[in-house]
Amino acid sequence: MMTVKEIMAPIEEEMQEFEHRFQQNMKSKVPLLDKITHFIVRRKGKQMRPMFLFLTAKMLGEINDKTYQAASLVELLHTATLVHDDVVDDANERRGFFSVNALWKNKIAVLVGDYMLSKVLLLSIENKNVRLLEIIATSVKEMSEGELLQIEKARKLDITEEVYFEIIRQKTGSLIATVCEAAASSVDREDISSHMRKFGELVGLAFQIKDDIFDYGTPNDIGKPTGLDIREQKMTLPLIYTLNNCSREVKRELIYIVKNKNEDSRQVKRAVELVVNAGGIDYAFKKMHALVEEALEMIKDVPDSQAKQALIGLVKYTVNREK
Repeated sequence: MMTVKEIMAPIEEEMQEFEHRFQQNMKSKVPLLDKITHFIVRRKGKQMRPMFLFLTAKMLGEINDKTYQAASLVELLHTATLVHDDVVDDANERRGFFSVNALWKNKIAVLVGDYMLSKVLLLSIENKNVRLLEIIATSVKEMSEGELLQIEKARKLDITEEVYFEIIRQKTGSLIATVCEAAASSVDREDISSHMRKFGELVGLAFQIKDDIFDYGTPNDIGKPTGLDIREQKMTLPLIYTLNNCSREVKRELIYIVKNKNEDSRQVKRAVELVVNAGGIDYAFKKMHALVEEALEMIKDVPDSQAKQALIGLVKYTVNREK
């Protein structure tokens, strides 16, 4: 498997330039807002979305100003949704640090997210890029619909696999789909933009299933869970598969734990055992790898290059990562 450093190699200069531009775009005349956005920028994760965007763009054409604008807009959108998600989930931590709402309360966190979304609109208009705004707006709509669909369905614990995939397509798949479509559009490859959107969606689905599997332990330690999804009554693929394919007794016990004993660590561990023993994890792994194969098949006819190989490496990294 390629390392992050090897994946970054074809776009190292572009990523550094993007970092500088993104920080400039985040600046505000309001000291409190400046303080919070600085806090967010310093705690950014692996930056997989900008990496997907620049590698896709470089694979298809020449990176230009529109590509940098697309990367900034997508990252602003992603950051806004994370800030809002922490409020929705009442989460006090993100990546091991306090969340914005934990430090500055919900009201400020919501307003900071709103500010970032307004920056998305303004930057699109300033650069007269209506096409990019259309791509981004579609993503905001789909992510909101996915979140609401999940909340609606989670109450009954009767989510089918079909509904689960619709939820994660909108919540996770749509953002990476947006990244890849925006990348193609930025290098004037509208002929392939919808194709690249589908590629990104498939990668996003696989990425989410990997996160689902993590709740049951790391690849070398399945059965040593975090159990967070069970505690939060989130219906993930391993759990959905198990509920639809286990005996009546196991189903009754699982539903009882998820609904009534999700705060009890011993009971959560028992739920994890039931899912592992029923083959829920194995099933999720198979689904995830099938999605990756389907995604890679979609770019097989794109001419080979260092950027293409790095993009393939990044896709594989998303499903083989240890955390």
